[in-house]
Amino acid sequence: MQLKNPILGLCQQSTFMLSAAKVDQCPDDEGFEVAFAGRSNAGKSSALNTLTHASLARTSKTPGRTQLLNFFKLDDDRRLVDLPGYGYAKVPIPLKLHWQRHLEAYLGGRESLKGLILMMDIRHPMTDFDLLMLDWAVASGMPMHILLTKADKLTYGAAKNVLLKVQADIRKGWGDAISIQLFSAPKRLGLEDAYTVLAGWMELADKGAEPVAQ
Repeated sequence: MQLKNPILGLCQQSTFMLSAAKVDQCPDDEGFEVAFAGRSNAGKSSALNTLTHASLARTSKTPGRTQLLNFFKLDDDRRLVDLPGYGYAKVPIPLKLHWQRHLEAYLGGRESLKGLILMMDIRHPMTDFDLLMLDWAVASGMPMHILLTKADKLTYGAAKNVLLKVQADIRKGWGDAISIQLFSAPKRLGLEDAYTVLAGWMELADKGAEPVAQ
């Protein structure tokens, strides 16, 4: 008999709550939130949709489409948050500055934020944006877990080598607190590891797993 991660059922029943252009438009600051961040076109929306088994987050071939803080309800106390993508050259500078100001306000002042999932394209990891997010997470004591997305674009051996190198670079520069894994939305690679992290941050890990018949 296989044990079912307690976060799985919540993710499968997740629903869209609201979009916020400013921090004061966010839901009440209570309960548990986990935010998803990543440079534009890092596969953030695809990862969210795969983890929730739904099409909650808009995917697009045009990077930079996520321009708001999008909240998705898991239950009355738990939410996932899709943060604006960053780094796309065609986004107007004033809009970039707006995103940056409100993203910093959200990250720095949100009491219900329990952890940050950072997406890095495995073919282009450790961008300037990624380094800034790593610096912020360590300085603020915010738990961070990294998904090396699009792992299916490389052979398993090559993907593993990138994972080990990025892992070593992070330990050298930021310590052991940040966890990291391979992830592929189309291949559904790394789902269980990601669910385990989410369940821990949302204090579901100690509630016991549900048995699932094979």
